[in-house]
Amino acid sequence: MRSILGAAALVFAAAVSAISTAGNRLLVVLDDVSDKDKYSRFFGDLKALGPNLTPNILVDFVNANGNILVALSSARPTPWSLTSLLTEVGIALPPERTGTVVDHFNYDTLSAPEAHDVLVLDAPSSVRPGLKNYFEVPGVLSFPHGVGHALGPGALLTPVIRAPSTAYSYNPKEQPDAVDPEDLFAAGKQLALVSVFQARNSARVAVVGSAEMLQDTWLDATVSRPGGRKVRTENREFAKRLSGWTFQEIGVLRVNSIEHHLKGDNQTNPHIYRIKNDVSYSISISEYSWDKWEPYTLPANDALQLEFSMLSPFYRLDLKPVRVGDAATVYGASFKLPDQHGIFNFKINYKRPFLTYVEEKNTVSVRHIAHDEWPRSYVISGAWPWISGIGATVGGFVGFCAIWMYSKPVEGNKKTK
Repeated sequence: MRSILGAAALVFAAAVSAISTAGNRLLVVLDDVSDKDKYSRFFGDLKALGPNLTPNILVDFVNANGNILVALSSARPTPWSLTSLLTEVGIALPPERTGTVVDHFNYDTLSAPEAHDVLVLDAPSSVRPGLKNYFEVPGVLSFPHGVGHALGPGALLTPVIRAPSTAYSYNPKEQPDAVDPEDLFAAGKQLALVSVFQARNSARVAVVGSAEMLQDTWLDATVSRPGGRKVRTENREFAKRLSGWTFQEIGVLRVNSIEHHLKGDNQTNPHIYRIKNDVSYSISISEYSWDKWEPYTLPANDALQLEFSMLSPFYRLDLKPVRVGDAATVYGASFKLPDQHGIFNFKINYKRPFLTYVEEKNTVSVRHIAHDEWPRSYVISGAWPWISGIGATVGGFVGFCAIWMYSKPVEGNKKTK
C-alpha cells in the first residue's frame, strides 16, 4: 500500500495506479485542500480519502505493511497525530511542534536574502559507505522553510540528508530578534532534514522536513549560494527517488527459491542429514527496480551470509554468486556438516538500510552415523596392530589348549600293598 501524509488534518481521496510491489492504493493528507494545486507535478493524478486519522490508526497502518511519506512545514504546527507517530518511530520534533531551520552560510540569495531560511544543500551522495544509495542525485537541492528533527538511537532509522554544520533550528515566534544557544532545539549535524524508517516488517516511513521542496516552484528552481553562481535544483529527481523508495518501487528484495542438498545428490531440501555430510546451499534473490525484477548484486564490501546453527551458529559462511539470470542472482556455498547431531537451521538474516529485509530459516535434522555406516576395522590401517594383537592372543590361546589337551602326563613308580 502506498501512502503520503503531509502536515495534515484534512483528507481528500480516490484510487490511483502505482507501480509498486506493495499495491496500488495511495493516501494523501493535506492541511488545506487548496494546497493541492501547489503540488500538481508531484501528485500527478493523485486524489485522497478519509479524515480522523489518529496515532493508533497510523501505527496499525504501518504494522499492516503500509508505507507513509510525511512532509512537514514551518508555516504551521505539525498535527499531534503525526507528532505521535514520529515519536513512536524515534523521531523528535521541536517543542510546540514548530521550528525553522536557518543557515547564514548555505542559504539561497535569490529567494531568502534576509531570512536565510531557504537552504541550498548538496544532494546526498554517500549516506553510508558500502551501501546502495537510492537517493543519490547530481547537483544541489533547495530546502525552503523546513523543519528539522532529531533522530533517536534506533537501528531502524537512517538519515538521508543532515543539516550543514552551520545550520540551526529555532522558533521565530518566540525568538524573533535573537537566538539563545541554550534554547536551541538542535544545530548542525544533530538536525536531520530528510530521514527514513523501515519497520521490522519492511514497511517504510519517510519524513521530509520541507513540504515546500515538493512544490512545483521548487522542483527545478534556480538558486544561488552566497558568492556562488546560479544553478538549477534537482528536487524533482530527488522527490521521485524518495517517493519511489517509500512506496516500495525501489529497494525491494524477493527470495525466489532456496535449495539445499547433499553434494552430488539431485534430491533437494531433504529433512534429514548425517553428521559430516558434504552439503550445498543456494538462494535466489531478485531486486525490484521501478517496474521490473532484476538480479540483485551485492554492494562492494558487503556480504550475504548463511548461518548453520543450533542454539548458536556452528558456521557463518559468505555466500558467493554462482549464477546470474535475467531476473535473479543465485548465491551459494558448500560445507561439511559438524560432528554434532540434533536440530539445525539454515538461516539467512540479511538486513541493510534502504533494502527490505531478507529473513529465511529452513530447519533440518542431523543424525549420528548408523552402526552399519562405520568403516570395517580391517579397512583402517591404523587398526592393524590391534587386529594383529587380537589374532596373536587368540592363536596362542588355541595353541596352548591344543598342547594341554593332547599332552600325556608322565607316569611315576607304582606303589604296592
